[in-house]
Amino acid sequence: MKKMNLKSERRGIHVDQSELLCKKGCGYYGNPAWQGFCSKCWREEYHKARQKQIQEDWELAERLQREEEEAYASSQSTQGAQSLTFSKFEEKKTNEKTRKVTTVKKFFTASSRAGAKKAAQEKIVKQGQPGRERNADNILRDLKEIFTPSWELASPSEAEIQEAKAPSPSINRQASIETDRVSKEFIEFLKTYHKPGQDIYKQCKLFLDTMNHKRDLSIEEQSECAQDFYQNVADKLQTRWKVPPEKVEKAMDQIEKYIMTRQYKYVFCPETTDDEKKDLAVQKRIRALHWVTPQMLCVPVNEEIPEVSDMVVKAITDIIEMDSKRVPRDKLACITKCSKHIFNAIKITKNEPASADDFLPTLIYIVLKGNPPRLQSNIQYITRFCNPSRLMTGEDGYYFTNLCCAVAFIEKLDAQSLNLSQEDFDRFMTGQTSPKKQESDSFSPDVCLGVKQMCKSLDLLSQLNERQERIVSEAKKLEKDLIDWTDGITKEVEDIVEKYPLEIKPKSQALAAIDSENVENDKLPPPLQPQVYAG
Repeated sequence: MKKMNLKSERRGIHVDQSELLCKKGCGYYGNPAWQGFCSKCWREEYHKARQKQIQEDWELAERLQREEEEAYASSQSTQGAQSLTFSKFEEKKTNEKTRKVTTVKKFFTASSRAGAKKAAQEKIVKQGQPGRERNADNILRDLKEIFTPSWELASPSEAEIQEAKAPSPSINRQASIETDRVSKEFIEFLKTYHKPGQDIYKQCKLFLDTMNHKRDLSIEEQSECAQDFYQNVADKLQTRWKVPPEKVEKAMDQIEKYIMTRQYKYVFCPETTDDEKKDLAVQKRIRALHWVTPQMLCVPVNEEIPEVSDMVVKAITDIIEMDSKRVPRDKLACITKCSKHIFNAIKITKNEPASADDFLPTLIYIVLKGNPPRLQSNIQYITRFCNPSRLMTGEDGYYFTNLCCAVAFIEKLDAQSLNLSQEDFDRFMTGQTSPKKQESDSFSPDVCLGVKQMCKSLDLLSQLNERQERIVSEAKKLEKDLIDWTDGITKEVEDIVEKYPLEIKPKSQALAAIDSENVENDKLPPPLQPQVYAG
């Protein structure tokens, strides 16, 4: 989780921009959900830890199997090995060898629901065996699931196809209008790519079929499948099909939209995770912090300005609207719009561009005021299934990282964060008092309700009076500015007229016709007269 430096002398919250980057130093944006790594470095660390765990589990399984064989041989030698005939010994040895071979085969085969059912039946049959043997079988069965490739380009098996054809109310549900619309848009988009578009569509259909048979995997493993698929398709677009980078980005956005519109109902806030529990915890935490004021967070936003108030409302609407979107990129777009409204609100209030130190406290205030539904589920969904390039760079990645930091700050918010004493913080959290009511509740507790209501009304009238005076003052200022502007324009016009006076010249006389009798000017020759020649 990213460390947040608290600076009471200037503002309550400060996060250095370097702290938003991956802690491995690759230059991309990190994420608290990835322990401060970017998606690329996190996957590398995850694979290292996973391979280490696989090796340890494999060694444990081998050790348990050896101990099981030794215990079995010892028990057989002490409990009447003489009475065991040679034929029964050969039969048991053959069964044991067959069981080991079957275990190894299942270890390297793709996982499916049918395989899981078969493993469950084998577990029931072996209930009578010693507990140490059952533990070894369970570990080997888990290792088989771990070693199964997370993304396979091979076609699904016949058993999986038959399994998929089984009636299921969740999978065979009629496609929604949005899903149909996205499918048509995706097909029309791929037509512009010609041959690569056909291959992309086949790969997407194959991936969706594969994911339908991987429902028993954990959400982290399904996320790995999606991330591997994104990387695989992006590499093919660049290397095999020679698609320009700008078209690759557009194609990946459309692929993500097409896939996640169909996978949304299966991978968003699944029952196998604690996402819903985290959502309820964050909502409860935000409700308990309803008393936090913008002044405590040093939020540089003045909501009394109508334009600023509108920006705050739009920002809250955008962050709440995020939950209604199904595609990770659309959810990111809501976060980006919310952040831009915040920057505009700060800019209008301060009459200067907003800084990062102004943005994060305001974002925290917006989250506290809006209390977005299923906030943790949306963050986890974006983290798991969004195109990783969007989270690593660009404004989407920057705003999303700040949102993660804001949620982390809210979860750990304490008295020191708000520059309060621990006593005041505890009283505010328990609801004994509120910062907004301290002044009005200063009178004696035995005062009647009517007097308290009168005091509140007087306080409200005082605020209205101050606002009215401020409006009148601004109106007078505006009137003065208009008068000054009129006087200035008049003076400028007078100066121009004085500098360049208007001279009205007399109307010039019309020129006489060339053949008219020129009485005034005798210098012109007389007009030509027609002459008659005798022929």
